[in-house]
Amino acid sequence: MQRDTPTARPPDATPASEPARGRRLTPRALYEDVAELLRQQIFSRQLPPGSWIDELKLAEELGISRTPLREAIKVLATEGLVTMKVRRGAYVTEVSEQDLRDVYELMSLLESDAAAAACKLATDEELAELQRLHTALEQAADPVHGSRERFFAINEAFHLRLLELSRNRWRSQMVADLRKVMKLNRHSSLLRQGRVADALKEHAAVLDALLQRDAESARTRMAAHFSAGLNAAI
Repeated sequence: MQRDTPTARPPDATPASEPARGRRLTPRALYEDVAELLRQQIFSRQLPPGSWIDELKLAEELGISRTPLREAIKVLATEGLVTMKVRRGAYVTEVSEQDLRDVYELMSLLESDAAAAACKLATDEELAELQRLHTALEQAADPVHGSRERFFAINEAFHLRLLELSRNRWRSQMVADLRKVMKLNRHSSLLRQGRVADALKEHAAVLDALLQRDAESARTRMAAHFSAGLNAAI
């Protein structure tokens, strides 16, 4: 990983045809790259829940100083993925049963409301896009030709796209943060016997309500989807 060393740009480096004002871009900070790397290691269980984050070892492996690493850890702490313990350092968050209940409760409220809003606001073309995502989800769930990781990715894409169709960026941002915490437990919940098949049926029910533009049915079915998900997670 390259160090975050800014490159100076002389005042006359802007081409004559390019407006100087508003064109200068700031490179992505190194700590953001480190945060994303650690985030993926947490989601993939390379850094399992409860594990201590060895700053010195990580800094040496990445070839960086501990400053951007510590900044990255602060970012993950604000997302709930890392827990800071006094005089002990940073640990990957262990999600308790109450944590899961709280997260699922909020996500159910937000995404149920989003499903109802999408019934009124989404175009036919956008709903057709959700249909295609659901078809891809069914293919990913195939026990022979499917892929567990692909199922996880498409499942999340379906939910995030539905949020976009509700036309409320603040709700989308809140759910995106909550989903990061939920991912700490997602493998165990979706691997429960029969849970993938049940999740597909629940998605199909939500999609059917969306296509019929039945807002209250979409709201109710999305809430049922999260209720079933919580039952499988705890």
